[in-house]
Amino acid sequence: MTVTDIVLVLFIVALLAYAIYDEFIMPRRNGETLLTIPLLRRGRVDAFIFAGLVMILIYNNVMNHGAILTTWLLCALALMAVYLFWIRTPKILFKNRGFFFANVWIEYNRIKEMNLSEDGVLVMQLEQRRLLIRVKNIDDLEKIYKLMVNIQ
Repeated sequence: MTVTDIVLVLFIVALLAYAIYDEFIMPRRNGETLLTIPLLRRGRVDAFIFAGLVMILIYNNVMNHGAILTTWLLCALALMAVYLFWIRTPKILFKNRGFFFANVWIEYNRIKEMNLSEDGVLVMQLEQRRLLIRVKNIDDLEKIYKLMVNIQ
């Protein structure tokens, strides 16, 4: 196994661990999930660039008669990229004491101000940070509002 194969295995394991955490562990952390809202995807160009680079590496490895293991690892990396960038949907999970946004736990008492922009983006001002929450369905903003009113 070459250094390249070891690095590929490490990346695949890291991406797989992230996918398992995002899909199965995070919804069970910090209590019961009250509301799950799908968000708009960001970084489409980055996803295409990454997938294109992996495809170039696969093509290059096959044409240069590289190791079969490296080709399979690159294919596994490509499958992980397809899952993470195109199949998986980003979401915000609301719990009793806070919410998960971009896999980060934020308690409700950290919210200093909430606004809704003209284009339907919910803006939450924290102590030193501003969250821009772009929901996939505009009607979900009303669900978030009702939940926040009930919790506060």
